[in-house]
Amino acid sequence: MNLILQALQALRVVALNLPRLTKQIVVAGVDVFVSLIAVWCAYVLRLDAFNIPRTSPQVVVYLSAPILLVFFFWRLGVYRAIFRYTGISILKTLSYGVILQGIAYGVLLWTLSRMGIVKLGSIELPRSILILAPLLTFALCAGVRALAYKILSGFKNRASGFKTQSRMLIYGAGSAGIQAYQAIKSSPAFKVLGFIDDNVDLQGREIYGNPIFAFDELAQIVPKMEATDIILAIPSLSRAERVKVIERLRAHPVHVRSLPNLDDLASGHIKIQDVKELDITDLLGRTAVQPDAELFKSTLEGKVVFVTGAGGSIGSELCRQILKANPLRLILLEVSEYALYLVEQELNRLKSLGRYAQRTEIVALLGSVRDEHRMQELISGYLPHTVFHAAAYKHVPLVELNPFEGLRNNVYGTRVLGELARKHGVANFVLISTDKAVRPTNVMGASKRLAELVLQALAFESSSASSSELSKTVFSMVRFGNVLGSSGSVVPLFRQQILEGGPITLTDIEVTRYFMTIPEAAQLVIQASAMAKGGEVFVLDMGDPVKIYDLACRMVELSGLKIKSSLHPDGDIEIKEVGLRPGEKLYEELLIGDNPSPTQHPRIMQAREVFLTWQELSVELTELEKNMKLGNSSKVIEQLKTLVAGFVPDSRNW
Repeated sequence: MNLILQALQALRVVALNLPRLTKQIVVAGVDVFVSLIAVWCAYVLRLDAFNIPRTSPQVVVYLSAPILLVFFFWRLGVYRAIFRYTGISILKTLSYGVILQGIAYGVLLWTLSRMGIVKLGSIELPRSILILAPLLTFALCAGVRALAYKILSGFKNRASGFKTQSRMLIYGAGSAGIQAYQAIKSSPAFKVLGFIDDNVDLQGREIYGNPIFAFDELAQIVPKMEATDIILAIPSLSRAERVKVIERLRAHPVHVRSLPNLDDLASGHIKIQDVKELDITDLLGRTAVQPDAELFKSTLEGKVVFVTGAGGSIGSELCRQILKANPLRLILLEVSEYALYLVEQELNRLKSLGRYAQRTEIVALLGSVRDEHRMQELISGYLPHTVFHAAAYKHVPLVELNPFEGLRNNVYGTRVLGELARKHGVANFVLISTDKAVRPTNVMGASKRLAELVLQALAFESSSASSSELSKTVFSMVRFGNVLGSSGSVVPLFRQQILEGGPITLTDIEVTRYFMTIPEAAQLVIQASAMAKGGEVFVLDMGDPVKIYDLACRMVELSGLKIKSSLHPDGDIEIKEVGLRPGEKLYEELLIGDNPSPTQHPRIMQAREVFLTWQELSVELTELEKNMKLGNSSKVIEQLKTLVAGFVPDSRNW
């Protein structure tokens, strides 16, 4: 059997590597042969005797059938189809072709009979041939194509390596599950074993020969059928219901995956190659709050919007969300040329697809927020209505190793932009801050808190000044924790480590973080900015904190693997503690003070925190800059301790 399968594999490789025209000629040649066999079988069945065409009339009967068949198949586009991707729809086209061939065949032979060339009803041309030959032709053509499809799609053969990689169950036996099956079945990388559905009316029935199981049967069928994967095809479920399903699947040793939007799948926009890992919101295990449309568009629609750090994880998502609100112009500022190129290309592609505002002008600009001359040129030239300041150095260990650069970029870049925004009448200025600014143990967190202090001081001076020289720029800050899927997130790192077979590296088993998805964070930032009156520090409700160890276990289990430990030495993936990194805390906080005020949005709070006046702070910033130029690290740290409440630098570094 292995030799036969290996021979079929070799035949498959040869067939797939043939030129397209050669493939079409071969298929047409097979159809000619099949048609001749069909006519011969029709004669044998009718005459109950072996038949060899010896007379001219019989030769005409034999030769006319394949000529007509190939002609109609060609006209109907049969030879344009790719065998390994054709499904049940090809039978419809084949039937049309054979029906047309049968009609033309009958008309031709009747005409030849009237001309005396052949004689209908004679032993040389029985009338039943006109019915039998087309029926046999259809059966043989369909059979040949089914065999070719099977060969070209692949056989299971462990010895030769010509096998299905994933043995898959589809969760959901409704229309979405059927669409998923139609996409999956043509791929040699997957074999569908059946469906799972909670609807008792469907359980025990079949779809295309595949059984439908109840969820409670998984414990038996997964090992029995050697299932390796489950694909979720349940788009009608709410996020909360979907999370419950995923939690139930964690108990089974299967890799849980998801399909993209099934409406796109049905329309052919998405291919089976897009079968993907679970969405990050599935890993988070909670439901995101939908944005308030009024808040979302009030400061963006028809306005000029300026985003710094536009190529970063948060900056690029802000740009995607802002584009949905139909701004007049979206200005992207980025210091990295490649990151700027990628985000500009993506946004223009989304516009071209008609998904977002097609009238919005997208302007991609290179520059650093620390370059005062460049920022002056851009702010005065484009006169933005709203600035979202996302540009920052935020990788804790790297900023800890390069503290002065972190301070210059995060603090003085914010000061440059803030003062220019006030000078040129920017209506709204929003700083993207972080939970690491609260009682920080690292320079990155201290720098972000200092950036908040800069804007709080500017906001207070603007609101209290009577001079018409100062514009009433509304300064606000939005503080939130970790975002899942960002460039510095643990999720991409853990996925890569799982793919490589482990171990998963964890700084400490007790490390706990607040998490939110990037789209949710970006939407809340935009909505918070719409509520700002001046000087507010908005804090996003991140939900309950998540232990990184629990997140790692969840990702391993949903990959169909087991945790390897001293209690379970036969597990697949080990979780290894490597120690806290420089400046890293076990727990993060979102508030410096207590009793935050609620806002009109249920997931956005307003913090109450003390700050310095601009006159006091500007003196300190000048002194800080002087100490950095002198390279006086000890004085810089002492100043940060004075300026940033609760700052306790990591003793390993200072």
